Amino acid sequence: MVTNVTSFGRSGLYDWMIQRVTAVVLLTYTLFIVGFLLLTPDLDFNQWKSLFENLAMRIFTLLLVLSFAAHAWIGLWCVTTDYIPMTGLRFLVQSITGLMTFIYVAWAIQVIWGI
Repeated sequence: MVTNVTSFGRSGLYDWMIQRVTAVVLLTYTLFIVGFLLLTPDLDFNQWKSLFENLAMRIFTLLLVLSFAAHAWIGLWCVTTDYIPMTGLRFLVQSITGLMTFIYVAWAIQVIWGI
């Protein structure tokens, strides 16, 4: 039996719900960006820069990054618990995945907020 020690959420239903909510955030952001690109055919660097200097866009992008991290973590946790039966190896893979996810989120925050 696989224990819930390294799961992002508290239960399977909770994880399922987080995956659905984060998928909606990812879809919304994607549709927004595609719409912006289609509605701005003569897009230049200054327009792109001003879009991402907007506070609402920075918060939306941060929400995207956090949603992507949560979505990926739950998905990878499910895959590793299904396909890596050895507890030690599974823990190692999940630890590396968690560390990489943390690094990418920290890096994205640095890029988004210009820290």
